[in-house]
Amino acid sequence: MYFVDTIEVPGLGNRGYVAGGVHSAVVVDPPRDVDRVIAVAARRGVRITHVVETHVHNDYVTGGLELTRVTGAAYLVPAGARVAYERVPVADGDRAEIEAGLALRALATPGHTPHHTSYVLEDDGQAVAVFTGGSLLIGTVGRPDLVEPRLTEHLARAQHDSAHRLADELPDDTAVLPTHGFGSFCSAGQSDAGAQTTIGRERLVNEALVKDVDAFVVDLLAELDDVPAYYAHMGPANAGGPAPVDLTPPRRADAEEIRARLAAGEWVVDLRNRVAFAEGHVAGALNFEADGQLATYLAWLLPWGKPVTLLAESAAQLADAQRELVRVGIDRPAAAATGSPDDWMPAGEQPRAFPRATFAELVARQEAVVILDVRRDSERTTGHIPGSLHIPLHQLRDRLAEIPDGTVWVHCAGGMRAAIAASVLDAAGRAVVAVDDRFDAAREAGLVLARLTPAEARGRTRADAVLLDVREPAEWAAGHAPGAVPAPLSGLAAGGELPQGAQGRPVVVICRSGRRSREAADLLAARGVRVADVAGGMRAWAEAGLPVVRDEQRTSPA
Repeated sequence: MYFVDTIEVPGLGNRGYVAGGVHSAVVVDPPRDVDRVIAVAARRGVRITHVVETHVHNDYVTGGLELTRVTGAAYLVPAGARVAYERVPVADGDRAEIEAGLALRALATPGHTPHHTSYVLEDDGQAVAVFTGGSLLIGTVGRPDLVEPRLTEHLARAQHDSAHRLADELPDDTAVLPTHGFGSFCSAGQSDAGAQTTIGRERLVNEALVKDVDAFVVDLLAELDDVPAYYAHMGPANAGGPAPVDLTPPRRADAEEIRARLAAGEWVVDLRNRVAFAEGHVAGALNFEADGQLATYLAWLLPWGKPVTLLAESAAQLADAQRELVRVGIDRPAAAATGSPDDWMPAGEQPRAFPRATFAELVARQEAVVILDVRRDSERTTGHIPGSLHIPLHQLRDRLAEIPDGTVWVHCAGGMRAAIAASVLDAAGRAVVAVDDRFDAAREAGLVLARLTPAEARGRTRADAVLLDVREPAEWAAGHAPGAVPAPLSGLAAGGELPQGAQGRPVVVICRSGRRSREAADLLAARGVRVADVAGGMRAWAEAGLPVVRDEQRTSPA
């Protein structure tokens, strides 16, 4: 008999695992707050004999080293990982016996990192589960671009090979237990947090297993999103050996100290929910909800090493936030306070506030406003509000000067990131309205710029629209849609005019994959052009079986 318990780390979108038998257990990819892991083992009545890492993590600080110090367990780390501490180096094919009849077998699965290793759990010699870390995830794979830009394509191809190795060597009913993929930016795609899967299911649906290597690599690299800035510090921290965590309460700050820290340019972070923050807060404080993706977004936006003071409505909320933050290397807040804004401001000072609104209220507004979209690039490609300014949240503090004068209505996909952005703008002295609404409501209100399928685009251009190809000349020459008009994005962005035949007419914009066409559509919408763009670009156009011509060919009838 064996068991596998999952340790959810939802704030980071990760999972760790405790697996074992009657007496002993192994821990795979543990979070840094190891007391949670120890509690799982205690409930099972087993001793932790082994701790294993699938790779040196880039998105969180591991608890592996500390767990081995506390329990005396053997620490298994891939042999190719360069680390500064004693460990048991693991090579392909190595086995570790957990207890009689229960063992782990290492499988080299490079791709997420060059040294990545998966571990097969074998019960009486039969594979029952595989801990795949950042290799084979649910429906996708771990991203290959976190190590070194020059290695990205090589690692993407290795991901394809590793996924096929797992599928080829393991039975269909083997449970697949990844570390990433439930919201982690280490994943090339996302999964339902409650999802479970097997090798057999992945064989049918996983992109690495249903596409040939060239198509898989092209698509994977085209869909990679921005990397959180703090990732640059996680790998070195894990390779050097993380220190034990200190979760004791921070030193308490009074109102005068909070004011002084703000005056010194330090960050004061209000952990309350966004509704309470909007209704009243300390001037200059920033709002990162404790119940949201606190660790990810605070660590992403906070300049590394900058002191942070936490404001919480209760001691429990503060303790939970500390636990979240140590997982990403924000080890000790400079100070903290609990209560409400009245407790955090000098006597006689009034809290600041800003309004919240819905997309319906945005439609009904009478005055001209600035609409700011703080979603990521990949989200904006699915549709956006015409004329809106796009600055992803993680770039906002460095690009405040780009935001035009006037009241700023800021939105994201659901409200959490808009609240963070609104607090940043408010702290900078801007008039702001936080759109606390789901983006689907913007669609229902008719605000969203349409993205067309290739077939819809072809129909539109057969009617009255011009198909504008915004790729560069070499890409155009390699293959374009019949009747399309070239207008490179680089020229439009530099202020270039639309080609003569496109002026005064509706425009449909196309590029290679859909990203540049979205940028061009934004630019043209701001100029008052009636514009839509093609989802998936020329790649989707060709996949739909629509004609493609080259410059040297005679253009076929559209």
